[in-house]
Parts: sequence; structure tokens; C-alpha cells
Amino acid sequence: MKGIIITIGMIFILSCHHGRIEEQSGTAHGDYLEFANSSNIVIEQLDSMQIENLTNLGLIWGFLKYYHPNIAKGNYNWDYELFKIFPEILKSENNIHRDSIFIEWINGLGKFAENKKEISIKKEIKLAPDLGWIESSGFSNELTSLLIKVKNSKRHRKHHYVGYYFTGNPKFKNEEPYPNMLYPDAGFRLLALYRYWNIIQYFFPYKNLIECDWKEVLKEFVPKIVNTNNGTEYALTILELIERIHDSHAITLNHNYSLANHFGKFSASVELTFIENQPVVTGFYNENLGRDTGMEIGDVLTKINHVSVAEIIDGLLKYTPASNYPGKLRNLAKNMLRTNDSIIHVEFIRDNKPQNKVLRVFSDDKHDLYHVYSKEKDTCLEFIDDGIAYLDYSVLENKHIPKIWKKIKNTKGLILDIRNGTSGDFPVLLFCQYLLPTKTPFFLKSTTKHYSIPGLFTIEKGYNVGRKNKNYYKGKIIILVNENTQSTGEFQTMAYRVHPNAVVVGSATAGADGNVSKFYLPGGIETWISGIGVYYPDGSETQRIGIVPDVEVKPTVQGIRERRDEVLEKAIELVNR
Repeated sequence: MKGIIITIGMIFILSCHHGRIEEQSGTAHGDYLEFANSSNIVIEQLDSMQIENLTNLGLIWGFLKYYHPNIAKGNYNWDYELFKIFPEILKSENNIHRDSIFIEWINGLGKFAENKKEISIKKEIKLAPDLGWIESSGFSNELTSLLIKVKNSKRHRKHHYVGYYFTGNPKFKNEEPYPNMLYPDAGFRLLALYRYWNIIQYFFPYKNLIECDWKEVLKEFVPKIVNTNNGTEYALTILELIERIHDSHAITLNHNYSLANHFGKFSASVELTFIENQPVVTGFYNENLGRDTGMEIGDVLTKINHVSVAEIIDGLLKYTPASNYPGKLRNLAKNMLRTNDSIIHVEFIRDNKPQNKVLRVFSDDKHDLYHVYSKEKDTCLEFIDDGIAYLDYSVLENKHIPKIWKKIKNTKGLILDIRNGTSGDFPVLLFCQYLLPTKTPFFLKSTTKHYSIPGLFTIEKGYNVGRKNKNYYKGKIIILVNENTQSTGEFQTMAYRVHPNAVVVGSATAGADGNVSKFYLPGGIETWISGIGVYYPDGSETQRIGIVPDVEVKPTVQGIRERRDEVLEKAIELVNR
């Protein structure tokens, strides 16, 4: 959630001796020097057995990474150990030979202690580790027994590759981003797949909502990632993989420059929003450049560069991570008017008549693509009609609340507009002390902060808001939400909703709640996940579903053309009832 400071573990230059590593200055030596710039893995074609073997390698490599005590100590550069075993696995002749390679590999990692009795879990389990594959994958009895021994090993709280923030979400450490590899070789590409897949396998609180067997995704992407032919295909395959977890937090940053070339380095200064499932002009990223296009608010696009909108959407969906369909449309709208040319040809409907125009395009520094989240106002408070207060939540800060309370405490209605994000502040806890009659629970969370059992998520204590307060707010509270209400906006909506006279109005929110955790993939690709699970006090989900409004109201194309805010109009109507 916004407001939580995320830090990155320091990346050390490693000196290596006999397969082990020490943290010190200098350059890499010894066994790992050969992997400084290349994994030395070249794969021209995969057969079905190799795909199966590489899938099993991804499963076992990730399991050992998070479960083996000697890897947790940082005794091995686990990326480079992967490259050392790749050739043997690729050349393995049959399952017996393959399993013998795995057995020798694991035994070579050194001895470790086992737990003499099963670990007792006293908290409610939300998600158990998915380790059934150890016994169901058809491995030899010796390999299966060895993996179970690792599973039952004694693990310490400190881990070389993962720690935890005070909020309970994972902090991924010592994950080299290999930023200069815009198109990594086959070994590094598989490393990207294995790293991402296993982070989701053991640290994603919503893995149960992915809608498919996550292990099948690993098998599907082994040939996909190997068969990419250039940096663009590699980056797009990573995006397609990220999309599979259905998480609006799963953005990519600092990614391969080839993605910018793929989607387009330039864009028209026209803001599109999906209204009634159609891309509609709702504003301009730069007023002067936008007005020069000749487009008008309410124009409905039908074709872009002679390609139908439906076909464009279909092509973008699998590269657009989001928790739900409204979130996907919100995100892909920003890519629809991008190009590497100097113009874009658009066809659209205005006043029930088809029209077309040629739009000039500009680099992103010429307009503000995220202006809706960066508004500047002298005040966040306005008064609508008689006795109705309106708060623009995107600019509300803690310092405003005492003064605001004096002005609104006797009004008949308070409208909290959380449709355009939230400020960098976190006013909900203080504001609820004024608004609510008593201390009230509003959410539960699940975390994987179990150092000894990676992949286990248990229900933790949630938050209460408010306090015992006979002078609480007696009027109606109307909370406005839409697909732009995400993460901390959803979290704060849940808190205000516990007011006895609260009503949520609008449309389903983005469905991505819980503090974010970030990590890197080869090629310098930075990506995020929701790091903790957030639920209502009864245990029901918010992820993917979002905050479901009590009164659903969506903008219409006609309302956009008439410059009306139909959601706000409904809120005023509800206050006046």
C-alpha cells in the first residue's frame, strides 16, 4: 500500500572460493567467473523430455533456494549454481539419470539438521505451502526422500534472499538485476522465469486466486522463454508471465527499452477512459496539444490506424497485468494511442456520426500521463448544495483534518471522493477518530512471515479504527470509488465503510490491496506484487474482486459529453433522501 517505504537489499560484489561466496569488494573469481557475462547456455530446440526436465529443475531449484538451510546462509550464489547444473539436466538421458543428477547436486550442498517433530502452527492457516509435487512428480524414491528431508530441515530466521518488513510483506534481497542484459541468453532467461515463478510460489498471498495450477504455468513458459528471439520478445514474455497472477500491483518499471519501442515511444495528448466498455475521450494530458487535435470530450473511438478497437484490446490484454477486467481496461487505455510514427489515424463517433482525424504525437515529457493523480488544489474541501461537504481525497492530508472537522461536523452529509487515488499521507486513522462512534475492526490480513515454512500464510491480527466518541459524525458518509481506487484507496474505503451511515457509491475498484514487495529480473526489470493478503473481518476477499459498491453507478457516454459527474450526482441524491 502507498505510504510504506520499500528498500532494496544491497547488492554485493562476490569473491568465490570452491563454490561458496564471501561478501567483499573486488571482482568475481573462481568457479563463478565464467558466468559474469553469460550463462554459457545455448538451447536451439527443446524436446518434450527437456521441457519436463527443465520444469522439474525450476521446481527443485526454487524449493532449495527457500528451504535448504545452507542456501539460506548465503553459502552459494544460487543463480550461478543453476548455470552449473543446466548442461547436465539438458543432456540427461532418462528420468533415472536426471534424478541421479539432482541427488548428487543436493548432497553436494552439505549437511543440515532436521526437525525432530512437526512444527506447530497456532494461527489460522489461510494458504498452505504447495509441496505436493515432491511426492507426485514421479521422482525416484531416493530423490523424493532427499527433498522431504530438506523440507523437514531446521531453518533459521535470517535468510540470504528474503526478509520481512515490519508490516509482514516479504523483502527480497540479493537478487542481481543484470541490468545490461536487454536480451539475456537462454540460461539467464530461464533464471528470470524460475526466479519469478518461485517468488509467486512461496510469497504471493493470493496464489489461490490465480485460477489455474501455477505449476502448469511453469511448464508452459519454459519453451516460451527459451524460444524468444530478441529483447522485445523476452520482455513481452515476462509481461505475459506477470499478467498471469492477476494483480494490479504487478507493474513493471525500469524495464527493457525494447518495450517502449514495441508499444510506441510517442503518444497523442488525448486521455481515453473506458465508458460503457468503449474508449472515450475524457480529457487531455496537455490542454494545448490536446485541443489542437480537434478531438472533443465524449468522442468514442472505433478504430486506430485502421485497426478496430476490439482487435487492439484483444492484442493488449495478455500484456496488461491487473486484478480484474476494469483494471485491465484502465491500464491498457494508456497504450492505445502510442506509436513510433509521427501521427496516428483515428476513427470515432461524435453526435452519432462517424468521423476521422489525424493526430500528432509527442514524447511523454510533453504531457502528464498521470495528471489525475497529481492534482494541486488550495483546499480539498468544498460545500455542495445546503449542508453537504465534499472532500477530494487525493489531496487530503492529516494536517487538514482538525480544521476540516470544525467545518463539517454538523453537516448532513459528507462525500469522500476516492476515485482519483490518495495523497501520500495516510489520514484514515486520524479522521476515523472524529467520524466513528467506537473502535471498530475493519480488516484482517494474512502474511507468510514464517521463516521456517516458506509458502505458509496465516491470518494475523488486523486493524481497528475509531475510538469511543459520543461526538462522532451523525450525518451520512458517501464514499465514491471506481477502477482508479486501488491499494491504499481500497484499504481506506474499507475503514470508512464501517461508519453506521456509510454508503459506497460507484463501480468496482482495482482489486489490489496489501503492501507491495518489489524485486528484479534479468534485464533490470523491476516488478511488484501484493505482499500481504487483506480481507474483511469475516474473511471475504478484496483482491481481484475489489470493493463492491453498495450502490453501483457508472458514467455514461452521454454524461461525459454533457460534462456531468453522474456518480457524484447520485451521492448528492442519497444524502438528500
